[in-house]
Amino acid sequence: MEDCIFCKIIKGEIPSERFYEDDLMVVIADISPKANKHYLAVLKKHYKYFNEMTDDDAVNLGKCIKKIGEIAPSLGLDGGFRLMINQGDNAMQTIPHLHMHLLGGQKLSEPDYKK
Repeated sequence: MEDCIFCKIIKGEIPSERFYEDDLMVVIADISPKANKHYLAVLKKHYKYFNEMTDDDAVNLGKCIKKIGEIAPSLGLDGGFRLMINQGDNAMQTIPHLHMHLLGGQKLSEPDYKK
């Protein structure tokens, strides 16, 4: 998408520090961190929702999740991390491009979903 901030980051139109990159995803720091370590694993193919994925996209998402587990220690997440994907407005998905939040670097509290 032409106006998608993540697509612009992937293309290099918006500068960002890349902590990891391969053919399927790029890992960058979240600009509004919610933990000592807060990264975004942004899939290079643009789609917003799981239901927009093809079967091949689903396989690639699985590969990305596996890779996150492999690179976690190099990101300072060797003590554990939380992996989150927000889908839609009620889940506070603010950028319409599928991405995963990796939070860690500290003991995380249980989310309070009843607010």
